[in-house]
Amino acid sequence: MVVRYIQLGKQGITENFLESLKTQFQKSRTVKITVLPSARESKEDVKKHTKELLEKLGPHFTSKIVGFTITLKKWRKARE
Repeated sequence: MVVRYIQLGKQGITENFLESLKTQFQKSRTVKITVLPSARESKEDVKKHTKELLEKLGPHFTSKIVGFTITLKKWRKARE
């Protein structure tokens, strides 16, 4: 299983970030996003970023948060 890594910086979730994230998902089913200190003040900020990413990506994705890293996984069928 190939895991891709990407960083979320101070600009937050932009169109360019989403495009590069979608490009990573074309190559792999799992992407780990490291939330840099400039993009967060607390653990709550990481949860907000995760919720926003899942809303923008759609129902075929699930997430898991460990520390300041968001792991996104793409599924063939929509998750509930």
